[in-house]
Amino acid sequence: MADRKSFYDQIDSNKRNSWILVFVVMVTLGFLTLAIGGIIAYNWNVGVMFIFLMFASVFNIAYILYTYYNSDKVALKSVNAYEADPNHPNFSQLHHIIEEMAIAGGMPKPRVYVMPTQDINAFATGRDPEHSVVCVTEGCLMKLNRQELQSVIAHEMTHIRNYDIRFVTLVAVMVGLVSIISQMFLRSLWYGSMFGGGRRRGGGGGNVVFLLLGIVLAIVAPLIVKLVQLAISRKREYMADGGAVELTRYPEGMISALKKIEADYAQPRKHSEVSAAVAPMFLADPTKHRITSLFQTHPPIADRIKALQAM
Repeated sequence: MADRKSFYDQIDSNKRNSWILVFVVMVTLGFLTLAIGGIIAYNWNVGVMFIFLMFASVFNIAYILYTYYNSDKVALKSVNAYEADPNHPNFSQLHHIIEEMAIAGGMPKPRVYVMPTQDINAFATGRDPEHSVVCVTEGCLMKLNRQELQSVIAHEMTHIRNYDIRFVTLVAVMVGLVSIISQMFLRSLWYGSMFGGGRRRGGGGGNVVFLLLGIVLAIVAPLIVKLVQLAISRKREYMADGGAVELTRYPEGMISALKKIEADYAQPRKHSEVSAAVAPMFLADPTKHRITSLFQTHPPIADRIKALQAM
């Protein structure tokens, strides 16, 4: 019994780890900006390039904000989801379960959509609980019993309840900025702005140090922050699993649903095509083509089951 932990401990642990990962992204961005700032002090041509970089960053943030405020529409359209009619007998149980979980979580009932595929999966989207959507696959309705479906819904409601979309968008902004800064800096080197006769103002040795540091960070930083972004996504899935137990008080329901999902995706049949852009939103990774666990958007199902069994 000493190895078992409450779902509150699991959720607190994952929240703490997620913010630590965000701190790593911010530190990486800070070091990259510091290195480029040092180079600007020695070469005004790079300063001109940095101005363009700032404009690009503004456009990047504007795009992410647009996506943030329209994330539900974009996600639903990308998977051809349709709204579940509460008066249709096929969706009455689904609506009842979502109403139950909304009451248990103390939040408004989200809009309900269904994705036309036989896979067992689900996702939540929307910028806050007042503008939220829960989408389940037809496979969920056909292959899961009520307790399993309730756990899947509770998992997605936890994503909404924890403002995961807002949190992930914040990380996406920082990851996007790191990528833009790195690409613009490397391109400035390629086009000769660093070596093409810019006005240097003394201290050549210092310029070389900042230059080498900038090159290394520009190459390595995007990979680091991308891995951190994926790690955050995996932590949020553990947190949502813990939240599902909190709402249902029944970890066996989530365990059973995950086992069915694992068995379902192991079947040698054609699965639905899902864009990599929306794949991290799903309960389970619908793409299943990651090279290693470092590049997975979701933790292995076996590890999620183990964590649930330890609660």
